[in-house]
Amino acid sequence: MIYARIRLADTDYSISDNFQVITNPEPAELEKIYNTYCVHKQFRSVMPIFPEEYFKNEVLGYYDQDKLVAFSLMQVYNDKNVEAVQFAWDYANPKLHLGIVSLRSECAYYKMRGFDYLYLGEASEYKRQITGFETLGPRT
Repeated sequence: MIYARIRLADTDYSISDNFQVITNPEPAELEKIYNTYCVHKQFRSVMPIFPEEYFKNEVLGYYDQDKLVAFSLMQVYNDKNVEAVQFAWDYANPKLHLGIVSLRSECAYYKMRGFDYLYLGEASEYKRQITGFETLGPRT
């Protein structure tokens, strides 16, 4: 697996109108979205998200009108580095394009907060569309 990150100084995105920080997450609501996402993607193996993870990490929500339809689970390592641990979307309205919209919003949000890097996990092809995309090499 090749790992990736976004150098936030290179980005110039805006936070989408349907973005909101979720300060009091409801694990059952998020779990329902996560389950729908995993079924839609037809994942052969799925790592569970434990309820405690919603409270020890930042949860960013994405809405369609007033309904929560997607979220990102973000692990803040320090004041310069954050990782997008998990994204999930119910895909009820594919026109929202939340996969890429969420990444752009997260870049804008964490850049505004003074972070240097947003770590993405695997260097999936669609992530390469984001300005500031970098792959991580081996340790030397």
